[in-house]
Amino acid sequence: MEKTTTITGKEIRALGFPPGAWYKEAIAHINENELSQDEMELYLEQFKLPPALALFERPIGYAKNIVAENVLEEENVEKVTATMNAVMRTPTVVAGAVMPDACPAGPLGTIPVGGVVAAKNAIHPGMHSADICCSVMLTDFGNVKPSLLLDAAQSSTHFGPGGRPRGQQHKLPTDLRERFENNPFLSSQKMLSMAQEHLGTQGDGNHFLYIGTSAATGNTMMVTHHGSRGPGAFLYSKGMQVANKFRQHLSPETLPQNAWIPFDTKEGEDYWEALQIIRAWTKLNHEVIHEATASLLQVEKENRFWNEHNFVFKDEDVFYHAKGATPLDPKFMPDITGPRLIPLNMAEPILIVEGATTKNNLGFAPHGAGRNMSRSQHKRNLAHKTDEDIFSEETEGLDIRFYSNEIDISELPSAYKSAPNVRDQMEQFDLGYVVDEVLPYGCIMAGDWQKNAPWRKRRREKRNRK
Repeated sequence: MEKTTTITGKEIRALGFPPGAWYKEAIAHINENELSQDEMELYLEQFKLPPALALFERPIGYAKNIVAENVLEEENVEKVTATMNAVMRTPTVVAGAVMPDACPAGPLGTIPVGGVVAAKNAIHPGMHSADICCSVMLTDFGNVKPSLLLDAAQSSTHFGPGGRPRGQQHKLPTDLRERFENNPFLSSQKMLSMAQEHLGTQGDGNHFLYIGTSAATGNTMMVTHHGSRGPGAFLYSKGMQVANKFRQHLSPETLPQNAWIPFDTKEGEDYWEALQIIRAWTKLNHEVIHEATASLLQVEKENRFWNEHNFVFKDEDVFYHAKGATPLDPKFMPDITGPRLIPLNMAEPILIVEGATTKNNLGFAPHGAGRNMSRSQHKRNLAHKTDEDIFSEETEGLDIRFYSNEIDISELPSAYKSAPNVRDQMEQFDLGYVVDEVLPYGCIMAGDWQKNAPWRKRRREKRNRK
């Protein structure tokens, strides 16, 4: 039988096979075994992609665990419904749910914050977004004085852009570093550098460090809220690139933000493992801040638990994408050590909850209070007041600190949905029940760190010169 010449990826692409992680192994097999043209084409059949999938004509049905309490919320619910309807036409989708704290998170067809989408054999990077494994951790510090704990926490944490400077970095464990190095999505030098530098940082936006007391015991508790920082954002970017390559062949009609990586591919398996590594890094990211705070005060923790609320959870061949939804079902959290945490806003208690899986909640609860309007719109609505007056009115009696020393009114309580309404709808739709509350004492957030960013300073100076 006639032997083929040396085969490269060019010949395989010419046969209609899009590039994939399997190319290297296939090329080696073909050349080592000197397959003929017919033998090669027969061998490559196993890598053939299925016919392109069209969008569902109508959205797959999903549970709407949300009720508009006023005109402003009616507009929000309409937008959430419209974007969720578009998401639920994606051909991998099998179920979905919307939580009471839902709000739009991008162009039409983007999964909303407070959305849960279950997909068969598919991981959708756009449905977990850049803040992979955004999560909350609680440590019970017993009878420590809240003011001392807040001061120690401020000395231990780090908010704002970038990572910690040399000399202030936490050690990345060797075994975790090796997991990064052995995963093709995480092994670049840039990723490894960020994994080291960003450890022990909280970023900006709605991330916080909250000090309060248990309503049940009176113990002082610290709760941190943040995600996977630079490493997660970098993985998301790479995941979207891979997903969109698959989308072009698997389902060109699917919106780019809903592209997916099939789990039963090398890329899918590697991406799933990368998510687990980022999850481990993020949990450690919380732990080093809590441990550093405890070390400063020379105290021991009495209890600690955590949960993510922005992640992908696997149950056999179905992947649950929770874009801002708290997992209730233990099957979603193999390392579960306690109940779940639902923060509302800096002036409200953090809810400690448990709950059962139902048809309408798919095993999830809300993750917070959500928003009815954008940050910029909220600021425009309060333009008749000074930031200092708004801050004074909304944080009375609390020790609220901004790491950048600049007030960010888009993170004050009025920027969020009504906390009582969210709690009422949790009960109405059986989305978990409260077993304890962390009553607020104080909170640290990034604040408006961009206010004095170099480019803004230059713009202000240029304006003043005119």
